[in-house]
Amino acid sequence: MSLHNIRLEVMQTLEKNIETFVDTFLITPEKIWQPTDFLPNSQSDSFIEEVKEIQELSKELDDDFWVSLVGDTITEEALPTYEAWLMDVEGISQHSDNGGDNGWGKWIRAWTSEENRHGDVLNKYLYLSGRVNMREVEITTQHLITDGFDIGTARDPYKNFVYTSFQELATYVSHNNVAKMARKKGHKLLAKMSKIIAGDEMRHHLAYTEFVKQIFKHDPSEMMLAFHHMMKHKIVMPALNLRQSGGKIGDTFDQFSIVAQRAGVYTGFDYVDILRKLNAAWEIDKITGLTDEAQKARDYLLKLPDRMYRITERMVIPDTKFDFKWMNPA
Repeated sequence: MSLHNIRLEVMQTLEKNIETFVDTFLITPEKIWQPTDFLPNSQSDSFIEEVKEIQELSKELDDDFWVSLVGDTITEEALPTYEAWLMDVEGISQHSDNGGDNGWGKWIRAWTSEENRHGDVLNKYLYLSGRVNMREVEITTQHLITDGFDIGTARDPYKNFVYTSFQELATYVSHNNVAKMARKKGHKLLAKMSKIIAGDEMRHHLAYTEFVKQIFKHDPSEMMLAFHHMMKHKIVMPALNLRQSGGKIGDTFDQFSIVAQRAGVYTGFDYVDILRKLNAAWEIDKITGLTDEAQKARDYLLKLPDRMYRITERMVIPDTKFDFKWMNPA
C-alpha cells in the first residue's frame, strides 16, 4: 500500500470519531463568547465615554506593543487562507462519496467559525483604540490573503497537523502575553479579551495535538518522520508574507518579528518551549515499533530543544526603530 493510501486510511479511521472531536474541543455559537461581549455597546448612552476610556488607556501602551497586536490581528484576519489550505489536505473534503458531508470538512468549518471571532473582535478594538491607521492595516490584511502562504506541508495531513498543533500553541502564547502586558498597564478589557482568545487557541491546540496522538497509534514511523520534517525545516509563521502598502511580499515580516520578540509577545524561547511541549504531549520517547529511519528522527527531535535553546541564548534582538505605516502617533 502506498504512503498516500495509508494516510488516507488513517484519516478515514479518525473521521469516524470526528463528531466526538467537535463536541469535545469546540463550543456552539450560542454558548461561546461573541465579539460584542467585549466591546462598548453602540446603542448605550455611555458608548462615547467608554470609547474615550479605551483611547486614553491605549496611550499607555508603546508602539512595539501595538505593532505586535496589529500583526496578531492581521494574522487572525487572514483566516480564509487557512481554511482554504486545510480544505485541500489529503482526506479532508466538503464532499463524500455518498453525497453527504465529509466529517473532516465539518471540523474545519466549525474550527474556522470559532477562529473568525478573533480577528473580528481585535479589528474592532484596534479601530476604537485610535492608535493605528486602520486603512493601512486593512491594506496589509488584503495583501496577506491575496498573497497566500506555503507552510511546507503540501497536502500531507500528518505534516499539516504538526503545523496546526504548533501554531495554535504559538497563538495561545502570543495572545496570553498580550493579556499580561495589557493588565499591567491597567487595560483590563483588552487583557480579558486577549486572555479569552488565548483560551480558544489552547482548546484548538489540544484538538490538533490529539489528532497527531491518534495518528501515532496507527502509523508511528511515518508520523515521526513527518514531525521530524516539519521541525528540521522550522515552523514558518502564518504571517510570513506580511507586507505594507507599496511593499513586496514578505518585506515586513522580519521587522514585525523583531518587534514581537522585543516586546516579549512571542520570542525564540517560546518557539523552543512549544517544541518541548509537543515532544512531551506525544510522548515520542515512549513510542515503539519505529523503523530505523524513524528512530533517528526521534533522536533528532529529542535533542533539538536543547540545541535550539543554546542558539536562542546567543541571539541579539536589535533595538532598531522601524516605521510602520500601521501606526498613528500616541
